[in-house]
Amino acid sequence: MKDRITALQGLRVLVVEDEHLVALALTGDLEDAGAIVIGPASSIESAFELIGRHEIAAAVLDIQLHSQMVFPVAEALSGKGVPFLFTTGFDAGVIPDEYAHVPKCAKPASGDTVLEMLVELAANGG
Repeated sequence: MKDRITALQGLRVLVVEDEHLVALALTGDLEDAGAIVIGPASSIESAFELIGRHEIAAAVLDIQLHSQMVFPVAEALSGKGVPFLFTTGFDAGVIPDEYAHVPKCAKPASGDTVLEMLVELAANGG
């Protein structure tokens, strides 16, 4: 836990998740680990608004937000050099080839799993 707090302390993490309880739990886990949470955003539009208004160091993206896929947000983050990971209940076949290298966390994911993946992203710079 201490290593995680050190690694995530002050890291500005965008959370894009449309399931309210999942977003609340993830936000709480990130804050407990010392991260600064941007969001959560529950739609593509709100994610773009947050990206435009905030400096973001990393992101956690749910692949499907309501009926929309999150890939436009992934593209915007990639263009800014922001590392991110996907959370999904889908199999890897729904992910476009250009994001095959992006870490994926199967839903339902524990907060610890997501935090460990973020620590890895932060350590490797994406």
